[in-house]
Amino acid sequence: MRFATWEHQGEVSAGVVSDAGVHGIPGTTVLELVRSGLATAIAAGEQALEAPAVPLAEVRLLPPLHPPTVRDFVAFEEHVEGVVKGVTGGTGGVVDEWYQAPTFYFTNPYAMVGAHDDVAVPPGCSVLDFELEVAAVIGRDGASVAPERAGEHVFGYTVFNDWSARDLQAREMKVSLGPAKGKDFATTLGPWLVTADELEPYRDADGFLALQMQVRVNGELVGEDLLSNMGWPFEELVAYASRGTVVRSGDVLGSGTCGNGGCLGELWGRNGSSPDSRTPPPLQPGDVVEMTVEGIGTIRNQVVAGVDLPPVAPARTRTRARTR
Repeated sequence: MRFATWEHQGEVSAGVVSDAGVHGIPGTTVLELVRSGLATAIAAGEQALEAPAVPLAEVRLLPPLHPPTVRDFVAFEEHVEGVVKGVTGGTGGVVDEWYQAPTFYFTNPYAMVGAHDDVAVPPGCSVLDFELEVAAVIGRDGASVAPERAGEHVFGYTVFNDWSARDLQAREMKVSLGPAKGKDFATTLGPWLVTADELEPYRDADGFLALQMQVRVNGELVGEDLLSNMGWPFEELVAYASRGTVVRSGDVLGSGTCGNGGCLGELWGRNGSSPDSRTPPPLQPGDVVEMTVEGIGTIRNQVVAGVDLPPVAPARTRTRARTR
């Protein structure tokens, strides 16, 4: 079942998606449906399907839900290889620590963007990039969840674009902290939230979801990969996120960027960024980024100019005064 949040004639609704369009479930949100449990949510969805639909062409799709937290992992080795080459100038490889455990950062839950909304270039950014990912949505609270039980805590999946200001990110991470402003301006979720049972037919013999992933810029295919190329399945990511702490219903866990062109940063690292490298340049206003994940759907965002803000003030001259 596909759960969505949309705007139609000034009213925001939650409900389910069918071939006919969107069917509302009055008096609730998708986050509340997730927290009610998968069985209850599906029952509500089945009842909603009996009501008339609003055609998709007449609505604005919003992020499927407003997550309380968003953790984004870096679970694709090929992506890490390419990005490291770009950062180090072609030397070095994936650090040993990457293989030892999944790694994630917390990003901004207030910066969620709808499937077809415009994305503004963040202030001070001149190297804008996309990141093709899939996200799992937690459907059941848990603490230190065992990997073999973690699947019970996944409500469903959605497409996830972790927009990245590479120049801002590079500065921040030289301080051995971050990313922060390099990431927190926009994250696309959508087009809807597909329940986990719908994707079980794609699970391979190793327990991974073998979904085809593609990203296009201005209609040109830039990258494609299989979700099953993750270093860990989502169940391991759920277990790690909850290790020694808790995950709550509605929390979002991103897979991290896929390989083979899942972002421009990887391609710049592998092929260079000069015009003769045939690698696409940083995104500019007017560019359209379209991502499709098999079994889930397509998101399509246009880049637009952002606000022009004054430069950030540098730190003051250092002082070592110990007394007033």
